[in-house]
Amino acid sequence: MKRERSARILATLGPASATRERILELARAGADVFRLNFSHGSHGDHAERVKQIREIEHEIGRPIGVLMDLQGPKLRVGRFAEGKVMLIPGAHFRLDLDPGVGDANRANLPHPEIFAALEAGTELLLDDGKLRLRVDAFGPDFADTTVLVGGPLSDRKGVNVPGVVLPISPLTAKDLADLDFGLSLGVDWVALSFVQRAEDIREARELVGDRAWIMAKLEKPAAIDALEPIVALADGVMVARGDLGVELPPQQVPVLQRRIVRAARAAGKPVVVATQMLESMITSPIPTRAEASDVATAIYDGADAVMLSAESASGQYPVEAVSIMHRIICEVEQDPAWRTGLEASHAPAEANTPDAICSALRRVAGLLEPAATVAYTTSGFSALRASRERPATPILALTPQLATARRLALAWGVHPVPFEEVHDVTEMVEHASSAAVSHGFAGPGEVLVVIGGLPFGKSGSTNLLHIARIPG
Repeated sequence: MKRERSARILATLGPASATRERILELARAGADVFRLNFSHGSHGDHAERVKQIREIEHEIGRPIGVLMDLQGPKLRVGRFAEGKVMLIPGAHFRLDLDPGVGDANRANLPHPEIFAALEAGTELLLDDGKLRLRVDAFGPDFADTTVLVGGPLSDRKGVNVPGVVLPISPLTAKDLADLDFGLSLGVDWVALSFVQRAEDIREARELVGDRAWIMAKLEKPAAIDALEPIVALADGVMVARGDLGVELPPQQVPVLQRRIVRAARAAGKPVVVATQMLESMITSPIPTRAEASDVATAIYDGADAVMLSAESASGQYPVEAVSIMHRIICEVEQDPAWRTGLEASHAPAEANTPDAICSALRRVAGLLEPAATVAYTTSGFSALRASRERPATPILALTPQLATARRLALAWGVHPVPFEEVHDVTEMVEHASSAAVSHGFAGPGEVLVVIGGLPFGKSGSTNLLHIARIPG
């Protein structure tokens, strides 16, 4: 199951991909990490999926990552007496804490934190931005608004408050229960929804600890304002373009996508571009040309991974969606302009020993054209710093920690391999050569660049670069 590409594929599991046979097909078609969306499905469903993934991982002999995606706070209006009302442009409409059913004049909004953050002139978006209200007056338990963009509003539709940092935790009671359960299953990544500030990552870290890596989903404009601190604290980031596109004008999303990717690359944190990448493949066996270009753009920008949502979770062609995404990535990575673009957008190394070693690695790889780079890593740090450099050779990450190998399945160019501990440089080179040959990355007489840290097993101690030739 050696991948012939550097960018990774994150595929969401759902009703269309709930069987062991289908998950195996997705893995063979190109899925590197599977996403479990905890907005849907029972704990029993998710436990069964994890069990199936671990069985398939053993069958194909390649670490597979599992990402649990927490639902986060969902801000919604209440219910209506008729199930639906029509909001007329120019009409007045009240939102309040009254739990009674709504009508054409008012609706329940059971979120006092929204009223606490309002200002006169604030705009509220309802039903994924289809309706727009302007706040004229407000108090601790109500908001009087004018309808700017009208239309039908039905029960439990979502509410967005663009441009406002809401005094609300990204972790609801449901999320806390889901998180505890997901960690007990041994998930590798936790995707945190509704991130607004760096403190949200700290809150999650206190609960997760080192049991999984945390991915910040950037779907709120407030998160963009705090981009660098969030990236610094998270283990990875996701460009959640669906929700981000609700609160921002569509023309801003591509610009922000590129900014987020560059910030994550500069920090050496895996970055995923997500949402509507091959949307038409929910019902079509082939994507539109525009969708293929969208995937390609993320790869040209150097994203670590691209994600499928409904395409693989509930679409009619989940395996075909993964397969075409795999082919698009491979096609882009064969284009000389792709490598040129990566070099042009490369972030300077920081003035520390690990970055100095990995910067030298990139230079050595460019000069010697080795068959592979081998990174010895316990925590994953060495492999991620090597991945940050986007070297022209594959990165074989040897780690004694299976959990680390699974987490690294999302990182650009990294081929994680669970391996035994090493105790000295000679043993390190011998194991690197053996692994490179057995996994199909190199042959006798070819050159390897090996990086690691002394003393062995100490996290974040990358301080060694060794050039070796495989005997034979």
